[in-house]
Amino acid sequence: MGEYILAIDQGTTSSRAIVFDRKQKVVGIGQKEFKQHFPKSGWVEHDPEEIWQTVLFTVKEAIGNAGIAASEIAAIGITNQRETVVVWERETGKPIHNAIVWQDRRTAPFCEKLKKKGLEKTFAKRTGLLLDPYFSGTKLNWLLSNVKGAHVRAAKGELCFGTIDTFLIWRLTGGKSFATDATNASRTLLYNIADNAWDDELLEILRVPRAMLPEVKDCAADFGVTDAALFGAAIPILGVAGDQQAATIGQACFTPGMLKSTYGTGCFALLNTGKDIVRSKNRLLTTIAYRLNGETTYALEGSIFVAGAAVQWLRDGLKVIKAAPDTGTLAESADPSQDVYLVPAFTGLGAPHWDPDARGAIFGMTRNTGPAEFARAALEAVCYQTRDLLEAMHKDWRNGGKDTVLRVDGGMVASDWTMQRLSDLLDAPVDRPVILETTALGVAWLAGSRAGIWPSQEDFARSWARDRRFEPKMDEATRKGKLKGWRSAVKRTLIAA
Repeated sequence: MGEYILAIDQGTTSSRAIVFDRKQKVVGIGQKEFKQHFPKSGWVEHDPEEIWQTVLFTVKEAIGNAGIAASEIAAIGITNQRETVVVWERETGKPIHNAIVWQDRRTAPFCEKLKKKGLEKTFAKRTGLLLDPYFSGTKLNWLLSNVKGAHVRAAKGELCFGTIDTFLIWRLTGGKSFATDATNASRTLLYNIADNAWDDELLEILRVPRAMLPEVKDCAADFGVTDAALFGAAIPILGVAGDQQAATIGQACFTPGMLKSTYGTGCFALLNTGKDIVRSKNRLLTTIAYRLNGETTYALEGSIFVAGAAVQWLRDGLKVIKAAPDTGTLAESADPSQDVYLVPAFTGLGAPHWDPDARGAIFGMTRNTGPAEFARAALEAVCYQTRDLLEAMHKDWRNGGKDTVLRVDGGMVASDWTMQRLSDLLDAPVDRPVILETTALGVAWLAGSRAGIWPSQEDFARSWARDRRFEPKMDEATRKGKLKGWRSAVKRTLIAA
């Protein structure tokens, strides 16, 4: 048995691999960005082959940086961008089309058509999700309907469907394992979260043949063994979870009422609701937080499509910053007398609005508005959207999570300015952990605990350590004024859409 755990973190803009030692310390990292494809307005695609190559590259880089051999790795955990859809040939493993990314909005008309048929309640009851282009099911329907011969081939069992985790498992095991975990399955619009099974009626509505679906397993389970030729040794894959659920695990949010928010390309807040399937009345999602030993833990989730992507826009679109860390410094220098609001609906608005047709807007600009005010508006937009999510959670859940400290992770939380502004606008404490790699850590724990070399759930939770707590400092009048301006900006954006 090896001493190390390898976490593969396949994200929206890059693939990463991290090697942890027995004490949960990072000893090797590999990372590589890949190309984003935008064939039409509102469409977002990835090349699955490029994703595969970046995963191979980063795994080898991480192992090399750790200075170990592949044979010293006890297990692999995989976490991934959720909802992104890949369809490939069962015989060759070759994708039939680019992957359609979770941000993609091409199926908005189809979702509206289903809503007009009165089907949203059916999907919501069984899957906990809303009819929105964000989720995998309508993307899969689009692929089967628009790639020549795909539907017939799928019905014959010639094609495989998967989210990114399933595609990687297939490739890593040389096609010997065709599986996903309950968290990724729960994001497809095809999975009944109460029955923990693919739903035949939903499959029929979306015209998805059951023959192309993977087996659904617990988050900590046997997902197969890697082809020894890939890395120099055969390594078992023992943990899988979608990125937001992996971050929930990495933040040790195992108790009902615990709350985490991850700030990556998008922002996703999850509130652990235990064994209770809480049906949101405020347009949040009900989802599977994790499934361990056959027992399912549920969560309320709020999904924001644009968080770190707004910083990328400042860097690559407006070119007002050279690197993401510059944003906080620039925001700090902004004119406090200017109230500039960015509603970053670049790919529609997520929770709690769910408007796929909304597009980005900026309000409050004057002749004196410049890069500093844009930077502050981009960072504040993330904080305002988080506030919207937490208010909806407070209304939905029995305890409301009002006394819960928000645990944060993701690239943006390294910015002290952003985290302080988040605490100010939430009027609540915000805890930043010592280990910021919580997504990778969560899936590494799944694999490591399954392999028997990492601690139990209880001991892992006790090992969680705080780097810093941010306490609100903003006065109530200023906070109320800012929130009023934000709500006005969102309302005007929705009206324009």
